[in-house]
Amino acid sequence: MFTGIVEELGTVKALRGQKFTIAGRKVLEGLAVGDSIAVDGACLTVVAMDASSFSVDLSPETLSRTTLGERRAGDGVNLERALTPQSRLGGHFVQGHVDGTGRLLSVTPQGGARLARFGAPPEIMRYLVEKGFIAVDGISLTVTALDGSSFAVSVIPYTFENTTLGRKGPGSQVNLEIDILAKYVEKLQGKNGVTLDLLQRQGFIGGS
Repeated sequence: MFTGIVEELGTVKALRGQKFTIAGRKVLEGLAVGDSIAVDGACLTVVAMDASSFSVDLSPETLSRTTLGERRAGDGVNLERALTPQSRLGGHFVQGHVDGTGRLLSVTPQGGARLARFGAPPEIMRYLVEKGFIAVDGISLTVTALDGSSFAVSVIPYTFENTTLGRKGPGSQVNLEIDILAKYVEKLQGKNGVTLDLLQRQGFIGGS
């Protein structure tokens, strides 16, 4: 489990088949082989490490669901260690189970921040609601506006400068994870006789 608060911008050091070696510094503190770590929002298992980097294996499921298969040596990636009982929950509960990918459509100035708009498929858009959570490349963000095929988030300067968002331009693909609570609400609605339409009208989940 993660919070969506990126700890460090790491760098892909090497790729050998389906094994990634990623250079980092802060996230190596207390990290051990077998631990979980979020890489661009995908929960992966550390299989090896040294003083300046760690390695992870990518399963076929991860490659098919995320953008990690497009990464190359030298690319930056967002890193976050798994949540501990002593951690502050500054974002929201992020599982690291990427639901699919979206595409950055635009970034426009918004006072001291930036408004980023992303296109997403219907199977993700249906769960989004204004002021709800979304994890973009592992970054916990709040939906500020949405329509049938896209959503917008406001990105503060710190997040823009210290994550991969500051390196992406229109057309870039991103990993998306919706709030797990929205999935459970939909799963339970049939058992409790609550229609999906009612849940959408009440703002528990987004419309399609």
